[in-house]
Amino acid sequence: MIKKALSALFRKPVTKKSFTKANEFVPVSESYRGKILFDPDLCIGCLLCTRTCPTGAIKITENKKVAFELDKCIFCGQCKENCPKNAIDFSSDFLMVTRNREEIKTSVN
Repeated sequence: MIKKALSALFRKPVTKKSFTKANEFVPVSESYRGKILFDPDLCIGCLLCTRTCPTGAIKITENKKVAFELDKCIFCGQCKENCPKNAIDFSSDFLMVTRNREEIKTSVN
């Protein structure tokens, strides 16, 4: 047991770093679903995204626009898959930490 413990001290770590140098990130895979990107010019207002969202993270505003509440989103991709005009996409941005809830909402006014 002591032999295993000592050998573990000199092994390379299994985990990967998310930062390599200052402001330089480790690349994410193509299938990664980060922050939602919404193009209001492509949106036709069918609201399929609101009906298929399992957590109700996509709301309809009072002026018939959509708003994404990323604090409720589980990044399943159902909204993107069901959008007939591909108005919804995901970025590779994985840093969405904030203390203000309003900063993580994606909406169109």
